[in-house]
Order: sequence, then structure tokens, then C-alpha cells
Amino acid sequence: MGKIRINIGKEIRDELQRQGRSVQWLSEQLDCNRTNIYNIFLRESISTELLLGISIALNKDFFALYSQYLQELDK
Repeated sequence: MGKIRINIGKEIRDELQRQGRSVQWLSEQLDCNRTNIYNIFLRESISTELLLGISIALNKDFFALYSQYLQELDK
């Protein structure tokens, strides 16, 4: 299997910007510092626990990106 083509850090950053929310806001939601959020933006993969927290904070199912990817593999 090839490399998964989902850059989750970029997806999170784009959604945060789309919602007009700040890095500070997300860091408060996740109870971490802003530096951690900027580091998340650079990641191509992320733990499921952290992704769940981000999904809840931004009210967006980021897991759906991976589900869509799996569905496309079946075609």
C-alpha cells in the first residue's frame, strides 16, 4: 500500500481558518500551548485521541477524510 495522501495538519489548519478561529482559541480548547497547535499543522499523521479532540472542538469529523480515502481505494 502506498502512502496515504491526507495531510491532516493542513486539513486542520485550513478548517480552523475557514471557521475564522485563532490558534489561541484551539489551544484553549485542547488545553495546550499555541506552539503545540503550530506543530500539529506540520504533521502528516496524528493520534486518534488528539484527532477526536480537534474534531470535537471544531465540530468537524476529520475521521471522515480517512473513510473517504478507504472508499476511494475500493473503486
